[in-house]
Amino acid sequence: MNILVIDGQGGQLGSQLIKMIVSELKNHKITAIGTNAVATSAMLKAGAHQAATGENPVIVACKKADVILGPIGIVIADSMLGEVTSKMAVAVGQADAVRILIPVNRCENLVAGVNASSTKALLEDVMNKLKSVIEA
Repeated sequence: MNILVIDGQGGQLGSQLIKMIVSELKNHKITAIGTNAVATSAMLKAGAHQAATGENPVIVACKKADVILGPIGIVIADSMLGEVTSKMAVAVGQADAVRILIPVNRCENLVAGVNASSTKALLEDVMNKLKSVIEA
């Protein structure tokens, strides 16, 4: 299973997620793509098998992913303070992969119907969904 984690800004959400995947799910390739070098570095340090930064790596990695994980902003052009380009959002949206999006209410994108959950609770839910996808 090729798991793609996309994150931006400081990469903290992505790096926490990668640490959980590495500790709970063995034998799966984890690719980290940061919208900036700081995010990429954080996710690589967290245990991603390979990593890259920027628009074209997102586009290429989405074509090869079985599952894409990241904050909901990865499917919204100009989100994450402008770090997500329209081409990136389209690549994620059109990918032939399962997308598990984390409902983060930040950067002028608010998700209705989502309770204010802790990051830990959100990431645990992501892991449960990822395990369900892998088992299916």
